[in-house]
Amino acid sequence: MLKVFLVEDESVIREGLRDKIPWEQYGFRYAGDAADGEMALPQIRKWKPDVLITDIKMPFMDGLSLSEIVKEEFPKTRIIIISGYDDFEYARQAIKAGVDQYLLKPITRAALRNVLLEMKEKIEQDAEQKDYQAQFQDEMQEFEQFSLRRFFEKILDGKLSVKEIYEEAALRSLQIAAPCYNLLLFSIFGRNEQPSKEARERLMRRQEAVFHYFLRHPQYILFRLNVSCYGVLVKSDEQHMEELIEGGLDHIRKICAPDDSDTGWYAAVGKTVERLSMLPECYKTVNHYFAYRFMMPGIHILTERTLSDQLADHDEKNIGDVDFMQMDPERIRDFLSKGEWKEIHDFVESYLANIQNALKSRMFRSYVILNIRFAIVAFLESFGAKREEYAETIDEAVRMIHENDGEMFEYFSTMLQTAMQLRDQINTYQGRKLFKKALAYVDTNYDSESLSLNLVAEQTGMSANYLSAVFSQNMQKTFIEYVTEKRIEKAKKLLRQTDKASGEIAKEVGYKDAHYFSFVFKKLQGVSPREYRAEKK
Repeated sequence: MLKVFLVEDESVIREGLRDKIPWEQYGFRYAGDAADGEMALPQIRKWKPDVLITDIKMPFMDGLSLSEIVKEEFPKTRIIIISGYDDFEYARQAIKAGVDQYLLKPITRAALRNVLLEMKEKIEQDAEQKDYQAQFQDEMQEFEQFSLRRFFEKILDGKLSVKEIYEEAALRSLQIAAPCYNLLLFSIFGRNEQPSKEARERLMRRQEAVFHYFLRHPQYILFRLNVSCYGVLVKSDEQHMEELIEGGLDHIRKICAPDDSDTGWYAAVGKTVERLSMLPECYKTVNHYFAYRFMMPGIHILTERTLSDQLADHDEKNIGDVDFMQMDPERIRDFLSKGEWKEIHDFVESYLANIQNALKSRMFRSYVILNIRFAIVAFLESFGAKREEYAETIDEAVRMIHENDGEMFEYFSTMLQTAMQLRDQINTYQGRKLFKKALAYVDTNYDSESLSLNLVAEQTGMSANYLSAVFSQNMQKTFIEYVTEKRIEKAKKLLRQTDKASGEIAKEVGYKDAHYFSFVFKKLQGVSPREYRAEKK
């Protein structure tokens, strides 16, 4: 119920309006009254009324002065001036003060009723528009994240000049200028291929809790790096950079560290740089640290400090010093399951760092070569690859390293590239089948009120997170954009070809709320459904 406050110096009029107007019947709660503006102001600040009714001429502080102050402090408050003066100058000043209505005394109950109901309707419409705007922004947020991902991909790959970075940032209303920068990467993922509904919900809650932390603070810019990994650009002065980094890591640890056999997580931080043009260098460093998640799964925070022993010089290690646990074939299979092409160099470097000096032994080299080969073949077979698809390339790589005493780094990289190429081909084929199934489901059910990303993911056997990513990649638009376009196109057709009311059409194209349908239609088409129909006819 809306609150109304009355300011009137004549007690008879004030008490008459207070007692004789059925405020609740008109949708209002009488919050209080005062005899002049000076006495009214503290109460107005306390109650924050939706509607203020004030006399124009009062002692100490008149209605116009009060209106100016109230509009300054509470711009959404609607103001009704009541006056015994039918004077143009008063009306002009009232308009200047932001007054919404100007009523002349004596005020009839019918006149005040009409004005109050008009005010109520305007206030509710404004609130409704605000709700629709918020809903529309929520739906469009996915597109903004997709656009942001492309923007940061170009920055981190060094494809944008500093001038271009600032120009594109301005288009996205991003405040990107700062004395120095750093990058934080993190991944929060499900450990099971077919998690339970409860496990999916726990994972989603943890991801959202981490996202909200970074989105709340302007020093962080959160963006998606790939299907399973997110990045955070940390921007600050040198004095506060470490505090911001530690704050972000502590929050991820707090949310994700509690034991959960269903959920895994890692975070990595690069080295602070002073220029935007140095972000590719920072990304190279943090990506190198992040690759150690496959070699050291027990370390969840991957920084120069936490990896100091591994990043130190390993050249003096002989066979007796080798940590054979780090050569577990499962590490290679895990990387092939979850790693990216860009991470091959860093993964190979981290894998070989522990055994560099020991590789001088021919017997040990042969053991490592076979270990890598068996791990990769086992992965490919488990993934459904046919032997004829990979045997020749892998056997050739093994033969070359034996005959020419080839470089182990190059051999290992080649083997991983071969496996990843086949993995991606199989994934693409299977992904296309699943995506086609998802797209067909959307095309058939886009006009259903219950359609959602989660529902389509459930129907097609994909996670909502993965479906969102592949939808954007394949369609170059987000899920909600695609659905909205389909709905609006059908609505336009119905508006042109039928005489159905806007409310009927809204339900027919999948909108529960006819007013929200009209809001979205006008937002995208520039005209209301009624105006569109009139134009076409």
